[in-house]
Amino acid sequence: MAIKTILVSQPKPEGEKSPYYDLAEKHNLKIDFRPFIHVEGIGAQEFRQQKVNLADASALILTSKIAIDHFFRIAEELRFEVPEGMKYFCISEAVALYLQKYVTYRKRKIFFGKQTINDLMEVMKKHKDEKFLLPCTDILRDSIPTTLEENGYDFKKAVLYRTVASDLSDLENVYYDMLVFFSPGGIESLLKNFPDFKQNNTLIAAFGPTTANAVVKNNLRLDVHAPMPNAPSMTGAIELFIKESKKKK
Repeated sequence: MAIKTILVSQPKPEGEKSPYYDLAEKHNLKIDFRPFIHVEGIGAQEFRQQKVNLADASALILTSKIAIDHFFRIAEELRFEVPEGMKYFCISEAVALYLQKYVTYRKRKIFFGKQTINDLMEVMKKHKDEKFLLPCTDILRDSIPTTLEENGYDFKKAVLYRTVASDLSDLENVYYDMLVFFSPGGIESLLKNFPDFKQNNTLIAAFGPTTANAVVKNNLRLDVHAPMPNAPSMTGAIELFIKESKKKK
């Protein structure tokens, strides 16, 4: 079948440049964007039930900009003044720079890795005596706390936000040739919003192994998978699929 319409389960890219716009123009596609999941902050009352004391921490492990936003939000709700001596260990430089929204960057002890928790371990090993706090989501990947435990760090998790399904009821009678997913939560949202969803001729694209597994586990057909050696990006995988489909005609 010829692909004409694609729904990407993420927010619309900011700015005028995006590989999706290039893909749409090159292959005469209509590509829409709609987040299937969103983040909701956990309130102070629910946070207290975790019995985590922010004052016990001498250092934070920050894995995303969202984690930063929700740490400072909950600190404000609890009227906790973040000490000037707090150390910040960020998963990447981009996350570290985002701290400027809340603290005077040059006056703080801020460290960052390249992109993964293993990179960050290299930076953290000189700070083994700190008491770390890991602000996170309710669906945090096991690899992060497991790596911290294996390396003997004293840390506590603080669940500050959760990922929930967005309301997609306005899409009930809207059909796309392809749906593109980036997390298991996106698949869960699809099936929560449309319990009677039948895939039929709708193509499903998934980025990453956990997303691909979620597609298969829910008895859906996985048509496009990225990253692959010949298509490291989602747009590259879609383009490859379109080209292969045209060859079969």
